[in-house]
Amino acid sequence: MSTKAHQLGQAGENAAAAFLVSQGYELLHSGYRHGRAEVDLVMRRGQELLIFVEVKARSSSQFGYPETFVTERKKQLFRLAAEHLQEQLNWLGDIRFDILAVTPTAEGLRVEHFEDAFY
Repeated sequence: MSTKAHQLGQAGENAAAAFLVSQGYELLHSGYRHGRAEVDLVMRRGQELLIFVEVKARSSSQFGYPETFVTERKKQLFRLAAEHLQEQLNWLGDIRFDILAVTPTAEGLRVEHFEDAFY
């Protein structure tokens, strides 16, 4: 990955986390890893909802929208990591898989939130 792409990815994750925190979510983990799986952000909303977030940052939508770049394999790995973290936390509440699409604009980074994006 080029340095520019890495910087956009990191800025995108930071913007996504800030966006969700501003919406009342609590950040539990950033870059949570389990085996080959990585979850960009793990958020909690209250005591009843755990949200696993994939952040997709793209420099433009020229080649498609960021939210369309999550493959079936990525979703499988994401679910494995989510199951592992639920066991670690002894989580009995609901879970959700979200995608946050981040694209640069003249005003800064635009964040779009897609709830329950895997189903």
